[in-house]
Amino acid sequence: MTRIGGAEMVDWNLAVATATRLVRPGPEVSRDDARAVVAELRRHAKASEQHVREYTQMGSEDLRDTPILVVDRPGWVRANVAGFREILKPLLDKMQERRGNTPGGAVLGAVGGKVTGVELGMLLSFLASRVLGQYETFAPATRELPAGENGGGRLLLVAPNIVHVERELDVQPHDFRLWVCLHEETHRTQFTAVPWLRDHLEGEIQSFLEETEVDPMTVLERIREAAQTLAGSRPEGEEGDDGGRSIVEIVQTPAQREILGRLTAVMSLLEGHADFVMDGVGPAVVPSVAEIREKFQQRRQRGASRLDLALRKLLGLDAKLRQYRDGERFVRAVVDQVGMEGFNRVWTSPNTLPTKSEISKPADWVARVHRKAES
Repeated sequence: MTRIGGAEMVDWNLAVATATRLVRPGPEVSRDDARAVVAELRRHAKASEQHVREYTQMGSEDLRDTPILVVDRPGWVRANVAGFREILKPLLDKMQERRGNTPGGAVLGAVGGKVTGVELGMLLSFLASRVLGQYETFAPATRELPAGENGGGRLLLVAPNIVHVERELDVQPHDFRLWVCLHEETHRTQFTAVPWLRDHLEGEIQSFLEETEVDPMTVLERIREAAQTLAGSRPEGEEGDDGGRSIVEIVQTPAQREILGRLTAVMSLLEGHADFVMDGVGPAVVPSVAEIREKFQQRRQRGASRLDLALRKLLGLDAKLRQYRDGERFVRAVVDQVGMEGFNRVWTSPNTLPTKSEISKPADWVARVHRKAES
């Protein structure tokens, strides 16, 4: 555990236990049906490798370093807690150093990591029933959840959530499962075919965290606020003095805003590219892709309850939805203009990644990258 003045900042084990206890059960399926779903998802994930590589024209490194895992909701929680511990360690260490000189330090010690662990677990239980799949870029190996030996991540497919959504949308299960796998396999291909991408992204994230000057109590209060919203103990529609900003937005210094702009552009590219590929491959291998896309888009736009909307804002998930939309438009516009080979110049180096401005103005990226390459 990371400790501050003898008190645990975050009790990660308690976060896992809380999320596992609170997470809603998945849809009812028989044992035989569950085995069949897991087997089919594994087959689709394997088949997606070739489909994605052929469509994107991206050659991958050895994919054996990035295992494919079909998990349930508690399995997703355990995997993400392991990832959070890894990526947030520098920030928590920095908070530990600052505690002695922070006005709220004594209060932080009183609050302790167990309260924070419970509240973080509540948030994870909410998210665990919504994620269909995930490529974990920064995934430390655990006894239950293997990861790449040479810095590779792991691809997670959350079986109960996939089944839940395919039933909710009333779409063909075989097609929907392959469609989801195409999206996640695209992320796997991005990181295996572009060796520098993982280190670049990690460097940007760590630079962002190193610039954090926020009082640790502010971060913990934001986690508590999200948990209270989830528990229904915060009056509906009430917002804090900051106007209801997300967890990410409250920790921004001027330097962080610059870094966050670059991160937003990269994430928009990765998510938009995955959406573009899953729909581009779709007609050849997913007969009902048009119906699936239409219903899935309606589901994204419709959202759910006001509670869902409040949590999406607080956790920054509304920004993620914009990344899918804006990034897909960028990729489509560039491919239309210069073809897939021309688009793939985006993977040449960090300097050829689009800026946040270029995501919304694809022609500017084409002019910058292609004019420079051809001059």
